[in-house]
Amino acid sequence: MEQYFLVTTDHLEDRLWFRDDEDFRVGMNYVAIASFITGVVVLAFILMSNHVHFVLSCSRERAELFINRFKRLYAAYYQRKYGVCELLRRNGVDIRNVSQSDESLERAIAYVLMNSVAANISLEPSGYPWGTGNVLFNKNTSPGRFLREFSGRSLIRILKSNAQLPDSFKIGSGGYILPESYVKVKVVESLFRTPKRLGYFLRTSSKARQKLEGVAAPSFRDQNILSASEDLCRSLFRVNLIADLSVGQKAELLRQLSRRFSADLNQICRVTGIPYEEAARILDS
Repeated sequence: MEQYFLVTTDHLEDRLWFRDDEDFRVGMNYVAIASFITGVVVLAFILMSNHVHFVLSCSRERAELFINRFKRLYAAYYQRKYGVCELLRRNGVDIRNVSQSDESLERAIAYVLMNSVAANISLEPSGYPWGTGNVLFNKNTSPGRFLREFSGRSLIRILKSNAQLPDSFKIGSGGYILPESYVKVKVVESLFRTPKRLGYFLRTSSKARQKLEGVAAPSFRDQNILSASEDLCRSLFRVNLIADLSVGQKAELLRQLSRRFSADLNQICRVTGIPYEEAARILDS
């Protein structure tokens, strides 16, 4: 009997998994690589700024292998690019069994797909590129090139890995392996049966209720605020790093980000890397 799991990492509170679009592209490629290497079937996933979600069809042991392999791949890339060691070593993971008998699987997939909508990043799941929100019931075939059309050196440069993947996988115009190359799209579509039924689960998911209740995150992407914080450091304080700011300058930076972007303290902390307690203390001083 098939087993299904919802795999969720803890939200990083004082830093981002993905600081720019290149990071997201690398993350997308590492999902494909981790899935192929571990033999795990991916049904849905989404990469958010400071956490990730997956719905997998496999054993619990395989689910653990998959998420650990994905985290190791991405942490190694992050260290090479940013010089930050052990980014995800202590990042907790929740692996939860999902039943197919009571529509729990449909709800888990809808929950994953609706993350970007609840965060006010996209109007619909299909508008968010870093996951599977735009692959279900989509009759428009995404343009792309098969891996066999690339040289080995080009693939290593694009994938940030020397993993050997099937030649049938496609790289799209966005510079990453298209999810439909390895995600079991037809299996998920057969689970929901119709686009209308998928829409029902999306509208009634807990993430949809969160948005309606007005507790969603600010609408500016973390990456936009990160870029703005770096610009503000240079324009206001003539420094390049937030770590070089004085306590008074940090307080002014936090106030500027809050006022200009309506960012809440949680978002500001994960973008700036300032721990929540410290940020709250600075603003209250």
